[in-house]
Amino acid sequence: MSQVPIEGQRLPAIVILDFGSQYSELIARRVRETEVFSVVLGYSTSVEELRKLSPKGIILSGGPSSVYADGAPLCDPQIWSMGIPVLGVCYGMQLMVQQLGGRVVAATGKAEYGKAPLEVDDPTDLLTNVDNGSTMWMSHGDSVEALPEGFVRLAHTANTPEAAVAHHQRQLYGVQFHPEVVHSTCGMAMIRNFVYHICGCEPDWTTATFIEEAVTQIREQVGEKRVLLALSGGVDSSTLAFLLKKAIGDQLTCMFIDQGFMRKGEPEFLMDFFDRKFNIHVEYIKARQRFLTKLKDVTDPEQKRKIIGTEFIRVFEEESRRLGPFDYLAQGTLYPDVIESAGTNVDPKTGERVAVKIKSHHNVGGLPKDLQFKLVEPLRKLFKDEVRKVGRSLGLPEEIVRRHPFPGPGLAIRILGEVTAEKLDCLRDADLIVREEVKEAGLYHDIWQAFAVLLPVRSVGVMGDKRTYAWPIVLRCVSSEDGMTADWSRLPYDLMETISNRIVNEVNGVNRVVLDITSKPPGTIEWE
Repeated sequence: MSQVPIEGQRLPAIVILDFGSQYSELIARRVRETEVFSVVLGYSTSVEELRKLSPKGIILSGGPSSVYADGAPLCDPQIWSMGIPVLGVCYGMQLMVQQLGGRVVAATGKAEYGKAPLEVDDPTDLLTNVDNGSTMWMSHGDSVEALPEGFVRLAHTANTPEAAVAHHQRQLYGVQFHPEVVHSTCGMAMIRNFVYHICGCEPDWTTATFIEEAVTQIREQVGEKRVLLALSGGVDSSTLAFLLKKAIGDQLTCMFIDQGFMRKGEPEFLMDFFDRKFNIHVEYIKARQRFLTKLKDVTDPEQKRKIIGTEFIRVFEEESRRLGPFDYLAQGTLYPDVIESAGTNVDPKTGERVAVKIKSHHNVGGLPKDLQFKLVEPLRKLFKDEVRKVGRSLGLPEEIVRRHPFPGPGLAIRILGEVTAEKLDCLRDADLIVREEVKEAGLYHDIWQAFAVLLPVRSVGVMGDKRTYAWPIVLRCVSSEDGMTADWSRLPYDLMETISNRIVNEVNGVNRVVLDITSKPPGTIEWE
């Protein structure tokens, strides 16, 4: 797999070769936090392809395999003689050691997982400003038994003699821990040392430079042609709308398809916000009954997603022909989407890359090939946190920039079982109460997502001395950095009590509120 940028695009200063680690994208994000542009490529990217990119440094990610196992993923061995700095992280370090003549074996003592204090033996170069005894995040069952010729130890832990190593003359470095995770207290200092001092990179990947480059590229690509954008109201499509408006003005037409599964008041808010406040032309397509009819008697969540996705495409096709012609379709594709679609995961048994399908419906994903559009995807270089920064710089208000993520199929997958108009009204009212009270408590921006789920069962209750038989609502609040993993948010008891009392008293058809305290993994954030 390779993702060599097309002519005229910014080249990466740092390339991360991915060996299947769950943290590979996080390495790229941490490098970008130093305002240095980085990209993730497959481990098998050849030296010839790398030379076309002219990177100033390469980072080898961790991975689930053992370097001595049959079929273990290997990088091009000519990387070591390219003459540019290389940093190996966990599996990446072990691969460096193995390919350069050292020895890696299964740990005979204790494997290390979790936090471990780092004892610094050489506080220079890679470990400059890294505190002795600082916490580093370990995750390995293999260890380096013998270093290649010319390598020296930089640091150790109680269970890992070679926790950080280097060949100073060749600028080859390895660490047996994960400096990119937040648990590693001096991890960013180490990344800065590699990026700035060892690789000599300049901090030129800023929001301002991205916007300037993106506007230029959009204008060159589009010319005088018209562009259509499917607007959802999320931070990605909203930022894209503002960016396109800045680049091409009235050549942009936004289409908002109201499929009936949005949160309470959101369609009206979006139309007022974009069309009237910011003068971004939005075509409002009313299609609630059409979608609801298609979901009649449907209970399987994947079938729901497919029906919603297919119907969205059909409506989009019809309306784009009515409003057109359009030469270009703008999509809020982000860098993680690009990585996933290229197949960035490694099968630890075969070493082959596989693309993992997690989301089966994402905005206008899966548009048919006969739609005669050329794609405009100026956000495809960015991670979510970078999109938020761009949105702020373009004048997008905080209520959009910092709003909680919302699934493409909307409330249809937060209603378990069949979706009906009655259930949608019920869930909208309950969901609004959850968000209102979380905001009132000042916790909205401390939580990744806070929402309500409606279950397809009824529970017994008592209201006004009468027996009730009504739906239960699940309160789902999670904390996360990126949605890849999440933990349930420890809301104050009095806040949960207020939410529960309001929902039971104000929402028709509900007599019980329960709390979901499942983390991800093993659960997911959404229920369907």
